[in-house]
This record gives sequence, structure tokens and C-alpha cells, in this order.
Amino acid sequence: MSLIPSLLGALGSGSLRIVDLTNTLQASTPVLRLPEPFENLIDFSLETVSEYDKPGPFWKHANIHTGEHIGTHIDAPVHWISGRDGHDVASIPPARLFGPAAVLDFSAEAEADNDFLLDVHHVEAWEAEHGAFEPGTWLLLRTGWDRYADSQEAFINADENGSHTPGFTAECAEWLAGREELSGVGVETVGIDAGRGAELDPPFPMHYHLLGADKYGITSLQHLEQLPPKGAAIVVAPLPIVGGTGSPARVFALLDA
Repeated sequence: MSLIPSLLGALGSGSLRIVDLTNTLQASTPVLRLPEPFENLIDFSLETVSEYDKPGPFWKHANIHTGEHIGTHIDAPVHWISGRDGHDVASIPPARLFGPAAVLDFSAEAEADNDFLLDVHHVEAWEAEHGAFEPGTWLLLRTGWDRYADSQEAFINADENGSHTPGFTAECAEWLAGREELSGVGVETVGIDAGRGAELDPPFPMHYHLLGADKYGITSLQHLEQLPPKGAAIVVAPLPIVGGTGSPARVFALLDA
């Protein structure tokens, strides 16, 4: 029996629900700010070319100006030196962009400590309760950080010592990179590494280990509180940019209504 009619029927009847996990993309979307001497990407902006006027009397259209890693976006392996010989965005196998969603809720811990780091024992405890990861799983870390997604200052949460946002320990990053069941990791923060990730060994260990192991990262996710710990599916839809190290992406979850 074909599965497609069943899927379409479930969508049409409302028995299968779609949750948009994507932050809106606009000039005010919070972005990472690298300190000097590093160069930053340009922010997102629209340049109107015509708007039902002389340059285009019947249509409105615009040019898009943006960096690759702005808003809700995917990190491809070539984004990091450890994955420099790996996939660009356009060559990521489509099957790796679909998969089961494992939602690890550590929002209480992140609220108590903005520098909270997920460790191996946290993941092992989750698996003991909910079952092992299935093939193709995307691990989604819920920290409640999406509540800051409309404020550059709160989202980055920086002081004189740097940014304070939750993430993963170096040990957990290496361990997750070695988990064959995982396709990638998704977070609600501006990057897949913690705000203090530069201080770990290696610096930015999620980027180093995950992208070096042909896995992918998704950032700035929204609405993870609507997903169960297990049972939802995730769909990641980036632009197929040839040579792209990342791309803004639309990310959806499918779950029983």
C-alpha cells in the first residue's frame, strides 16, 4: 500500500499537525556578532526593485541581501575546518534532512544557569527514559531560549566576559558526533555551540566534532515546547547553495494532532 495517500489524508483531515520551528527572517532577526579582528556576515535586508510602479507596473519584487548563517539556518560540514572536505549545502543528501525528532528539554536548567552545558549523562538519562535514538534522528535541545528571539541583546546575552547561552560540553559534542544514528543537532540559540564555546577544548566543539563527522546543525529554532520528547518528525529545507557553507532554512515538525 502506498504511504503517500495516507500521509496526505492525515494532513487534510488535521490528524497530522505541522509545527513551524522557524524564526522569521528580517532586518531585526538576531545574529551572531564576532569580536575583532574577525569579520561578521552582513545582516538580512530586502532591496525593493519594483512595487507596482514604473520599474515593474504589475509586480513587486526585491533583491535579498544576507549572510549564509543568519536566522534559522543550517550549518553544512564545509562550514568548519574539520569538515572542509565534506558536503556543502547543495550536496547534503536529502534523506538526511528528514528524520525523527528527539527533543531534550533542559529549559529549567538553562533558566537557572544561562551557561548550562548538556553532557553525556544527560543524554544517556533521556535515552533510558524515552528509548534509544532511531536512525536519522535529529537531536533538538530545548532551552527556552526562543523566548528571546525578538531581541538582539537578550538573544546573544553578552557582557564583558562574552556571550552567555546554553550548549554542549566538549565531551558531549565528541560523543554525539560518534553516534551513527544522528543526522544532526538543532538548538534555539544563535549557534550550535554555547556562548562560551571558544573556551572549551577544542574551541567550539560542536562545530568541530559534529561537522567533522558529516552531521549538520540547525540554529534559532522556535516552538520546541509544542513537540513531544519522541514521536515527531522533522523536515529541514535549506536553499541548495552550491559551495554554500550554510543557508537560511525553513524547518517543520510533523506530529499527531
